[in-house]
Amino acid sequence: MQSIIAFLSLAVLTMTPLIWRLVHTGRGELIGLLSEGGVGLLLLVLLIWSPRWLRVILAMVWAGFMIGANELVAAMNRLPAWQDLHYLTNLDFVKNSTASFNLSSPALVWPLALSALLVCVLPLSRPKWRYAVIGLAAGTVILLIQTRLSLENDDQSVIARHNALHWFIIDTFFAPPPLTAEDLANFQLPRGLDRADLDGKPLLAKGAAKNVLIVTLEGMPGLYYPEIRQAMRVDYDKVSMARLAESTRDSMLIPDFTVHGHQTIRGLYALLCGDFSKLSWDTPKAVELSGDPERAKECLPEQMAEKGWDTHYLQAAGLAFMGKDRFMPLVGFQEVHGSEWFTEPNPYPFEWGVVDSVFFRGARNYIAALQQKHRPWMLTLLTVGTHQPYAVPDNVVAQYPDRRAATVDLLDQSVGQFIEDLRQDGVLEDTLVIVTSDESHGSELAEWVSSWGLGIILAPEDGQLPRLKLGGYGLVDTEVSILDYLGLPIPAGVVGRSFFRDYPTPREMVSYTTSKRRWHTADNLRYECSDDGRCRVGRADSLLGPPPAEFLQDKEGRRNPIFLIVGALDHKLLPQHGVRVLKFASGEIRQLREKIRNEWSDNLVGAQDLDFPANSKVHVSIRVKVLQATAEGVQLRLVLKMWQGTINSIQHAGFPLLHAQEEGKLEFSFDNPVARQSFSFHLLGEGKDASIQMEEFNVTIEN
Repeated sequence: MQSIIAFLSLAVLTMTPLIWRLVHTGRGELIGLLSEGGVGLLLLVLLIWSPRWLRVILAMVWAGFMIGANELVAAMNRLPAWQDLHYLTNLDFVKNSTASFNLSSPALVWPLALSALLVCVLPLSRPKWRYAVIGLAAGTVILLIQTRLSLENDDQSVIARHNALHWFIIDTFFAPPPLTAEDLANFQLPRGLDRADLDGKPLLAKGAAKNVLIVTLEGMPGLYYPEIRQAMRVDYDKVSMARLAESTRDSMLIPDFTVHGHQTIRGLYALLCGDFSKLSWDTPKAVELSGDPERAKECLPEQMAEKGWDTHYLQAAGLAFMGKDRFMPLVGFQEVHGSEWFTEPNPYPFEWGVVDSVFFRGARNYIAALQQKHRPWMLTLLTVGTHQPYAVPDNVVAQYPDRRAATVDLLDQSVGQFIEDLRQDGVLEDTLVIVTSDESHGSELAEWVSSWGLGIILAPEDGQLPRLKLGGYGLVDTEVSILDYLGLPIPAGVVGRSFFRDYPTPREMVSYTTSKRRWHTADNLRYECSDDGRCRVGRADSLLGPPPAEFLQDKEGRRNPIFLIVGALDHKLLPQHGVRVLKFASGEIRQLREKIRNEWSDNLVGAQDLDFPANSKVHVSIRVKVLQATAEGVQLRLVLKMWQGTINSIQHAGFPLLHAQEEGKLEFSFDNPVARQSFSFHLLGEGKDASIQMEEFNVTIEN
């Protein structure tokens, strides 16, 4: 009897994703069903004929991976890539994302979890080996058929064609290698992607506003704004931000508005620095910018600070995650605050930070204080309530289609009220307001929605601006638009078109979401290339919107110029030759824990997820001063990691025992004969009531 239950548990464990897809799509996703079935069958064979210790590991990994992948699809409408593994090493991210165990699909989770548990505890007798051969052959044939159909129908979404683990393996082992500096030596970016374009006809003589407010809404697609989706000819009624629409009835809307990728720090870089974020998962440009201080000075906050504006950044979450505590001062924000700034408590628990209603009430007070100084100011806001697992009380969720829809409605109410409050306070009379999003969490409607952001402009000259601003724009255009509006010069490194000009010609636009790179050319061609190097091309008016009616396979494949464009844009902050210096400290004071709990959550420095090219040399220089310590002193240690694993092959002398007011130094170098990715430095120390000052933490990379 136990053996029968064990076999049934194995069948449930491996075939639940297939059944789940079949129930939700019928036979509409045949290619995906083949992927689920083929992978499930191969795993079933592997589990049956594996030693028990390996069976337990595989069962738990499979269940955990499929549950996590389903949550990622629900939150961001994309499948996991191998680069996502670094999130698992950030305990704060894992803890916050899994808080309250609010799962999007319990009917999928519980069969996987319970069957995995039974597989782990029940003994299993192995059938004869010939059945394993039959199972392996059948699974292989199914996947070969799936591969052929998938290649022929690569215009369908990645999710529709692949089991999550199947795509993860393809993305890890079969994606084309990244381009090198030699590949890009003679390549020139299209003009629309490497310079500012102010050739359009101005809508205004000069902007009348003296202040600038950028309201960045976590993950919001243009899909949710009724008039914007109507302008893009999209039929959708599941989620609607009606309160925001009412409060911005006198605004200029930009329906065709692109966010260039996933991940908040990448969106903020494009928004604030007038440059495309990376079209890959390599080290974000926000991190690389510390090695290019001259380019950092060209970012919007620094440009405005130089011209007399007070520059402020306020977000609802803590600042340490994704290194925003380093990036924001680097690009010129004079005041930078996160969740610690807010005194009003959340009305219900939310692990990521301040819920949207509390955030916007606090932001109103913040702006009131700025207004009292009678100096021009620039303020950027970032919400966090719509970040998974979503800031919404459980008793409210039942009134909505799902948890995410509930938080979108709460955000809608909060931001709509905020804008009305600003109007009542008189702030809108002399303030340029841009409401946008850092990224789009996408929609089941279509993959391209994950590249569709919000573009809403409120200006004192509302009567002089059109209601609908035609043409394609994106996050990259924000800096050039604000500087153009204020009549300020455009730095040489800033690219993009101005929201406040009309352009007679189409424009180049790029994005990288849901494992696809998208490129719209000045000749109105739209390319979409998936991570496996396969491309489609067709004539279209925009990067966004439904794919072209004739969306044909591109014969150039890996030779398509989009890959050279991606390489050139991704390498933009990297010197082709010579030295690059990344700075991760400039005098910050860090409090030490009494006891180290975890090498990730207790890390004292934000030098994570770095990529070092092949044939490079890295020099590390650290200088730390102990401010307070017990009589026993403080013993700091530096741990090196790549992905989750600790690296022991790179030797360094370590720190001496340090007492109060003593300074410790550490310098060492190492070579990279092959490329290293997702490399992290972990500086750790413990001591009761102890604190240190991070005087220097430089990572110098010589190609």
